Amino acid sequence: MDSLDREVLEQARTWLKAGRGVWLVTVVETWGSAPRPPGALLVMRDDGLVVGSVSGGCVEDDLIARVRHGERVDRPSMVVYGVSKEEAARFGLPCGGTLRLLQEPLQDAGWIDEVLERTARHELVVRELDLESGESVTRTGQRGEAFAFDGRIARHVFGPRYRMLMIGAGQLSRVLAEMAKPLDFQVFVCDPREEYYSTLELPQVTWLPGMPDDVVTEFKPDANTAIVALTHDPKLDDMALIEALKSPAFYVGALGSRRNNDKRRERLALFDLSSDEIARLHGPIGLHIGSHTPAEIAVSILAEIVSVKNGVEPTQKKAPQTADAAEVQAV
Repeated sequence: MDSLDREVLEQARTWLKAGRGVWLVTVVETWGSAPRPPGALLVMRDDGLVVGSVSGGCVEDDLIARVRHGERVDRPSMVVYGVSKEEAARFGLPCGGTLRLLQEPLQDAGWIDEVLERTARHELVVRELDLESGESVTRTGQRGEAFAFDGRIARHVFGPRYRMLMIGAGQLSRVLAEMAKPLDFQVFVCDPREEYYSTLELPQVTWLPGMPDDVVTEFKPDANTAIVALTHDPKLDDMALIEALKSPAFYVGALGSRRNNDKRRERLALFDLSSDEIARLHGPIGLHIGSHTPAEIAVSILAEIVSVKNGVEPTQKKAPQTADAAEVQAV
């Protein structure tokens, strides 16, 4: 689950158990350039205290003012901001953006307890709220599901909607894993080298034993999967990449210089991979941001993965380098 969603739900539960009045506010639809996407959450207490975000701040200020002036809905209801250009400007919505919000009074923390417990076990959970009856149910989610609203039922997806499989358990992998979790990735690591995996201690990261190519096959990558090869050992990385490039994974990347990745592509061409499959490889991995440290390299990798996930063409790629310079810089 996105770390901000978890923070919102945990705070809602705390306030409810303390006997406070609590409202959950959800972005259900946007038009134009809205600051927050559908599914974004904010929780508000009866004295106007809030956690989370549904805009850049001005909408939150208005919601707080409404509560403090006694406007407290007692059933799920809708509120729209930015209908006119003047209102959009007043509430800080750029380019005439419009937000449609769902305000829901929370009565008990039962469903929140369930969502938090199940997502802590890396489960994907969907909560469906019927606006007419005010009743909600939770169910197991399917990978690929996202927030949806049909005018009556709001379906909110909680949990790791995306998976990242890292081949290699070195220092870079540790930093990358920590950064990937707040971005809603469920992280897995495979590395058969005992000197690496024996000291791997990362909370909420799943260790997968075995050789990388076997692990990738058993992992069954789907369109919500990113696979990154980070060992610098062709015997491990290449075999995993052969299986990864044949899979539906939306992103496959490999660490290494431009020269090393050119050689890698030559090796991959010797196996049963088409030219289109080999062309899917992101190598050198990551966007070119002049990164050198593990943390900087992790940022460049995640930036490229997110851009591909969001359907945005990565443009900050490396320019051709001389052979000597290419060997110095891995990412």
